[in-house]
Amino acid sequence: MDRNLIGGVWRAALSGKTLASIDPSTGQEYGAIADSGPEDVDLAVRAARQAYDDGAWGKTTAVERGRMLTRMSGLIQTHAQELANLEARDTGKPKTSAAADITALARYFEYYGGAADKWHGETIPYLNGYLVAVLREPHGVTGHILPWNYPAQMFGRTLAPSLAVGNAVVLKPAEDACDSSLRLGELAAEAGFPDGAINIVTGRGAVAGAALASHAGVDFLSFTGSPAVGQQVQKLAADHFIPCTLELGGKSPQVVFADADFDAAIPVICRAIVQNAGQTCSAGSRVLIERRACDAFVARLGEAFRRLRAGSPEMDLDCGPIINQKQKTRVQGFVDQAQRDGLPLVAEGEVAAGVPAGGFFVKPALFGAVPPTHPLASEEVFGPVLAVLPFEDEADAIRLANATEYGLVAAVWTRDGGRQLRVARRLRSGQVFVNSYGAGAGIELPFGGTGKSGHGREKGFMALHDFSRHKTVVINHG
Repeated sequence: MDRNLIGGVWRAALSGKTLASIDPSTGQEYGAIADSGPEDVDLAVRAARQAYDDGAWGKTTAVERGRMLTRMSGLIQTHAQELANLEARDTGKPKTSAAADITALARYFEYYGGAADKWHGETIPYLNGYLVAVLREPHGVTGHILPWNYPAQMFGRTLAPSLAVGNAVVLKPAEDACDSSLRLGELAAEAGFPDGAINIVTGRGAVAGAALASHAGVDFLSFTGSPAVGQQVQKLAADHFIPCTLELGGKSPQVVFADADFDAAIPVICRAIVQNAGQTCSAGSRVLIERRACDAFVARLGEAFRRLRAGSPEMDLDCGPIINQKQKTRVQGFVDQAQRDGLPLVAEGEVAAGVPAGGFFVKPALFGAVPPTHPLASEEVFGPVLAVLPFEDEADAIRLANATEYGLVAAVWTRDGGRQLRVARRLRSGQVFVNSYGAGAGIELPFGGTGKSGHGREKGFMALHDFSRHKTVVINHG
């Protein structure tokens, strides 16, 4: 769809320009989106401000907001197959993965629909004759810049809590994957959201995204993407003292001790790196293995890797293509560099026969004995490439796990209960899983990182903290 949703009206970019939508499984153009500029973003921010300050949305009660969010969840479930098909074509992910994303999307709206009228303030004991109330209020207008890897899920993850609190929102989806967001904009009207509560502006990140990040009319900003772009976004927002949540990259470790249940760990570790073709900020891209068990574990992990297959969405295999040619070239560059540097390629998966010749596919790759200083051990590949790093003991494992600039997700695999807690507490990471990795969409679980992985928290009730502000009211009643 080559239209923006602004103030309840679908309209072309003021420039009349469009951008091609490319199917990553074929490399072919199949549609277009509006190539919006700062003037379109300004209209959207003004529409959101009008809806919040003077329109129906600003007058909506928490109960009514919750009901709208709940109706939205129901509509998503009703249109789940349609939305999954849009998501699969737009991102290239397998049909099963796309369907799971839509299930998570519906759950976000269900969860925050139930939370809307349960998010309240508190009173503080103070001096005699005083009542002190701490109010939790919406920021006003929130800006949301989404990534291309999980567009449907991220629509729910960032918009639902913001709407639950009462903010009016302006969304800029990634130019590589806009289809589900635009369709959800249509469903939002059916759910009863008034004009201007949800505004969607498509276009290039460097133009429309930058305009949203730097707009003085935005009160809070949510960004998900690369650390480099996140840094730029934060600088733009700082010019107008706009607070923001940044959910950026990761180089997440899977720490496997010799006493771990290998049968349980290996399938999870494989899924954690090939899910969405490795294009996941929380991808488990480093597997740290206790040296005395390294050879046996890597041999079995290699067997599992050789069975992995990449294919187009309808093949519904382990992973799909990379999102675009530029990203494919980047991922392949890491693999080529590792081979030039003599790192052992333990195993590769396959690209399935019959995929379109123009698709952006890469083989899943497992590299063994990667030096901690090598880029494959420290830089985010954002593709299905897994690095093995042996460690000597518990202290060495913690040192290696914390030896990157990231800190998003980690896993500890061991049967030793004391070790589970000791290591989990010392890992520098926003989430730590023990004998597991990830928890589906994990809607209830606070999510966010440290260092280059960003700051602020999404998911769970903590997201409501970020999307609201606190006001202290002190009443001298005598």
